[in-house]
Amino acid sequence: MSVFEKSFFYQEIFQEAYQKIFHEAREKAIQEERLLTIELLLEIKFGSEGLELMPEISQIYDLEQLEVIKRRFKTLNTLDELRELISSIQTSST
Repeated sequence: MSVFEKSFFYQEIFQEAYQKIFHEAREKAIQEERLLTIELLLEIKFGSEGLELMPEISQIYDLEQLEVIKRRFKTLNTLDELRELISSIQTSST
């Protein structure tokens, strides 16, 4: 390890970069898990017609919004209800 690598500033910058990369990777993994779960729920509840909404849902990057969609499957009865939910989320995001 060089003198530069031992320096306080190097260590601090390295640690900050590591934390940022770790956080971004974790967020991406959570997003992918939620999208896979939503895809499975769509297929189980609405079949292939439900899966047609995945491209639209995949454009939602906010983890909380994806969680809302996932949890609403308990009370959703129709694809129209899901479309309304997606539309309200997209409207609130812009």
